[in-house]
Amino acid sequence: MGNRILSRATRKGLDLSKLRVVPSQISMPLRRHGLDPVPELAKLRENEPVSRLANLFGLNVWLVTGHEEAKAVLADTKNFSNDIRPMIGNDPSKPAEGIGGLGFTDPPDHTRLRKFLTPEFTVRRLSRLTPKIEHIVESQLDLMQSKGPVVDLVADFAFAVPFLVIADLLGVDESDRDRFRELGPARFDLSGGGVGVFSAASESREFLFEIVAKQRKNPGDGLIGNIIRERGDELDDVELGGLADGVFLGGYETSASMLALGTLVLLRDPENFRRIREEEGAVDVIVEELLRYLTVVQVAFPRFAKHDQKVFGQQVNKGDLVAVSLAGADRDREVFGPNAERFYPQRAPAAHLAFGHGMHRCVGAELARMELRAAFKALANRFPDMSLAVGPEQLRFRDFSIVYGVESLPVRLHAEPATAQAG
Repeated sequence: MGNRILSRATRKGLDLSKLRVVPSQISMPLRRHGLDPVPELAKLRENEPVSRLANLFGLNVWLVTGHEEAKAVLADTKNFSNDIRPMIGNDPSKPAEGIGGLGFTDPPDHTRLRKFLTPEFTVRRLSRLTPKIEHIVESQLDLMQSKGPVVDLVADFAFAVPFLVIADLLGVDESDRDRFRELGPARFDLSGGGVGVFSAASESREFLFEIVAKQRKNPGDGLIGNIIRERGDELDDVELGGLADGVFLGGYETSASMLALGTLVLLRDPENFRRIREEEGAVDVIVEELLRYLTVVQVAFPRFAKHDQKVFGQQVNKGDLVAVSLAGADRDREVFGPNAERFYPQRAPAAHLAFGHGMHRCVGAELARMELRAAFKALANRFPDMSLAVGPEQLRFRDFSIVYGVESLPVRLHAEPATAQAG
């Protein structure tokens, strides 16, 4: 698929040669020690929360690691732009069709386009999805249980649930779902160089343009069909395909990684599953703490300085790339206390940045929460004595991915029977 993706991206005018990155160039914001950001991030956050950093995506950038500083940059559309076209050589006067979602769009286009999505993600409308999400979760657990006693939670559950939810939400036909499923993992994988991320984005959007064209003729019951029926004459197929791509981008691998890594964290202590089963509201608090502690989207969409300016004491020049380390900011002791580096399931909810901040905050944040709550509650009830089936040292993490995750998570669904001892 890689060569086909690359050729399509090149035809769309993207100079992907500028994005070629080898793993050794990827700097600390995309590396972790197990579940924890590398210690260098904490040192920067404490001593220089806005600092010069070389070689993120093969470019010189300013890295923001402090929570206060991160919120300020993420919310500031006056001084920073999310328009990525100058970075990849695309003509700024033309739509960047090969790269997707609202994350790479500035006002007024962002403001106009986001209003089409917002009604689809209200709490009231999402509440209608609760029975569907619970059905998907239980059905996947049935399948997983049939494969036991040891299964791979990543392949058999964590990726399946959000994929099925997003496919249903968008209204993707069963006949198109196998192709749709293949498009996700490459969107964040930098192990083969940054070219793969943007070429995969081009392939994904081209597929979604085909889905939009089908639904223009026969609108379905999902998000795409709803927008076409209610306001379809207000945006073209490229714009609608871009919106659908943003939903796919934000709601598939991110939620899958949270499900897998969140389960890994919860399995460290059986008390976590007990609390989810027995204490009302415990799953809500635990999900928020997992979102903060893991912050699987390691860096926010890149920002570019619109003009020469001072940013928390640093001289940032026009065109400089500013990267916000969401994972670093969500371990800030000034906000989350002296135990910010620890998972603390009783932590009072605080303003984590797992979904971003400002106008580019994830529009599907509540949907992700719904999936996580349903999944963890079902796991705790169905498999109360689930355990890791391998030693933690045997797990392989996705070290070169914008969205952090674990390659596989072998778990034992039920405790093994105690061996009778001779008397």
